[in-house]
Amino acid sequence: MSVVTGIGLTPFGRLAGASTLDLMSRAATDALADAGLERREVDGLITGYSTTHPHLMLSTVFAEHFGLRPSYAHAVQLGGATGFALVMLAHLMVEAGAVRRILVVAGENRLSGQSRDAAIQTLAQVGHPTYEVPLGPTIPAYYGLVASRYAYEYGIEDSAELAVLMRANAARTPGAHLTEPITAAMVRDSKPIATPLRLLDCCPVSDGGAAFVIERADAARPGPAIRGAAQAHTHQHVSAAPSLTAFGAGDSAARALAQSGVALTDIGYAAIYDSFTITLAILLEEIGLAPRGAAGRLAREGHFSPDGAMPLNTHGGLLSYGHCGVGGAMAHLAETVRQMRGAAGPRQVAPPALALLHGDGGVLSSHVSLVLENGR
Repeated sequence: MSVVTGIGLTPFGRLAGASTLDLMSRAATDALADAGLERREVDGLITGYSTTHPHLMLSTVFAEHFGLRPSYAHAVQLGGATGFALVMLAHLMVEAGAVRRILVVAGENRLSGQSRDAAIQTLAQVGHPTYEVPLGPTIPAYYGLVASRYAYEYGIEDSAELAVLMRANAARTPGAHLTEPITAAMVRDSKPIATPLRLLDCCPVSDGGAAFVIERADAARPGPAIRGAAQAHTHQHVSAAPSLTAFGAGDSAARALAQSGVALTDIGYAAIYDSFTITLAILLEEIGLAPRGAAGRLAREGHFSPDGAMPLNTHGGLLSYGHCGVGGAMAHLAETVRQMRGAAGPRQVAPPALALLHGDGGVLSSHVSLVLENGR
């Protein structure tokens, strides 16, 4: 079984003057220090991708920059699902005995390293080059389409409560990008972005980095264990999606849980991708952590609060801790490990025995689920 023995997470926000490789290095340095390892003790390296430092061989570019000589290196591109896909790949490589210890790292100066127009143009390329991109939609526009259909089927009236909860969680988290308290009314009254999504329904663009050390379980080096991991891929482009209300999240999570030998009711903490409030609502509901159309209501009632029945994204998630590309979802895993260690400070919940993590890439196109077991 593989375990997470080291975590590294930079603050998110505008970190002017820090390059993509600098942010990756900061996070990697902290992860190795947390694991009590030297660079020479790492024999595997897996990275994500960067829109501000695009390169065909980002993993070996970083290895050279950071001073690693891995026996295995790999870079992965799966949109917002990349962070958890990196962890899943590391888990499988360690389980197979191909490597002993893998450094998983991602980071990007996505806020300070590119212009607003360049960011919009780059991210819009997730659309179909013939049937979507020429019409000019942005990422929020694609999610707005999904939100409109989902609202028609199930309703999303209380989804603003999810943004409120994430902001409250971020206010207790050092390094969070957005910490000023907000209300549901403020979310509903914020600037329209892509109907029905408004500004506060959307995550910020951030600079930041995250890293982990994943290695084979050893009694002398404890850490949260990766009990299960699964993926699901239903489509790439919105125009080819078989449904705009049912995606691959339920399938992916169910198989990760089955692989772990546990039930959804056994889970005590949830770390769920939240690029938009509608993303978080759909994923919670499809996975089964909330009834259809009820995620926002449950958030308002305290179900997902730190002292609620299912603590959720206690660091503030993408919606408030921030979103720096691949490293954005990786912050969810860093927070999960801290919660399991009992090291989350003022936002600490009862250390969960089991946690479910889920990320999605594209427009709810690709899904990766992880189940972690507390190694304390």
